[in-house]
Amino acid sequence: MPQTRWLSVYIVTADEIEAERIGEALVDERLAACVNILGKVRSIYRWQGRTERANECALIAKTTSDCIEKLVERVRALHSYETPAITAWPIVGGSSDYLEWIALETTTSSN
Repeated sequence: MPQTRWLSVYIVTADEIEAERIGEALVDERLAACVNILGKVRSIYRWQGRTERANECALIAKTTSDCIEKLVERVRALHSYETPAITAWPIVGGSSDYLEWIALETTTSSN
């Protein structure tokens, strides 16, 4: 298996339309091998000193550490929120074939 560090990136969007638009861009631009749109989530959070509630949509993108900076930049550029939730979690194991596929699908000459 290559020495690539794999990541799952959790992103929350305003709705499913925004999630799909961001997900397609990440895959088309090879910043993610795959994006799962998890669907509607109910969020409770603090924003500008107030407790807020919102119906949102969550997605998970599978990528590598080589792509994470560009992926975050791209999500921020496409996202409607001033401060979008974008967090990366390491993938510490799994199917070697799947992990190799993630590395292959996110490898371009520009990464």
